[in-house]
Parts: sequence; structure tokens; C-alpha cells
Amino acid sequence: MADVDKLIHAALEAQTKAYAPYSRHPVGAALLTTSGVVVSGCNVENAAYPLSFCAEANAIGNMIMQGENQIAHVVIAGPGTHVCTPCGGCRQQIREFAGASGVSVTIVDHKGTVLLETTSAELLPHSFGPENLSE
Repeated sequence: MADVDKLIHAALEAQTKAYAPYSRHPVGAALLTTSGVVVSGCNVENAAYPLSFCAEANAIGNMIMQGENQIAHVVIAGPGTHVCTPCGGCRQQIREFAGASGVSVTIVDHKGTVLLETTSAELLPHSFGPENLSE
């Protein structure tokens, strides 16, 4: 449970740094890598909406920059008290670094209360990943 609490704290901290002036929907994400490293990210919006970045994608980018490439657990902190699951694109990006069997995904509200415990495989069933590519 200590790892989850640490991830929740990191996701909430990341959420405070979100740049979300258009949607007013700040999101933070924290990843635990298989080697025990915690990395986080926040959403960064842009006036040209398609150019915005999700918190999960930023966390994954930060993970790669730190030389890590395998996710063990994901925590996402959304605003308010509703369940803020990853968008479809982020589900695919998480899948890339979590593998076909999936990893734990914890969704919390703005106070850190756990709203949903699921897995990346449940969020993206019958997924397509690196092993589906042939040479």
C-alpha cells in the first residue's frame, strides 16, 4: 500500500502543475516502473486543442527520459469527484509499456480518494501491441 500512497501523492502533486486554462480539467498521473522509480506528469493544454498533452503521455515521456521503459502501476488524479479514466490514446500508450497482461491502474479524485481500481488490460481489451507486429 505504501507504493500506492506514494503514487497518489505524486499524481496529486503533478495535478497542481497542470496547465489547463481551456478545459479547466487539471489531471496528474504518476507511474511506478518495474525497477521502483516513480515518475509523474500533468496535462498541458494549447489553444490549438489537438496539440495538447495528456498527463499520462507526459508521465510516459518523463519515464523514457529517465531511462525506464516498463510500467508496474499507474495512478491518475482527476479534478472533482468523478472517475477520470485515461483517453483512448493514453490507454494505448500505457499498453505499450505495460504489456498485454496489463498493470494496476488506480483512479483518484482531487483529494486522493480512490474511485476505481482496474487494470490497463481491462481499460483496453483485445489490445494491439508490439508483439502484434511482424517483420
